[in-house]
Amino acid sequence: MSVNLIFKIAAVGILVTVLGQVLKHSGREEQAFLTSLAGLLIVLFWIVPYIYELFETIQALFTL
Repeated sequence: MSVNLIFKIAAVGILVTVLGQVLKHSGREEQAFLTSLAGLLIVLFWIVPYIYELFETIQALFTL
């Protein structure tokens, strides 16, 4: 896993937090929730290949 992925996740977290706060203070709670959900889905799509690789490595370790 590269450090760039960690920085990308942090950037998405900061952006989602700022957008969520702005939307909540303007009375748009639904859009704030959807923004948070979209940020979560983006990060999950980035992390899923690494989780798959981890499970493959664990499976290969125990099938020797």
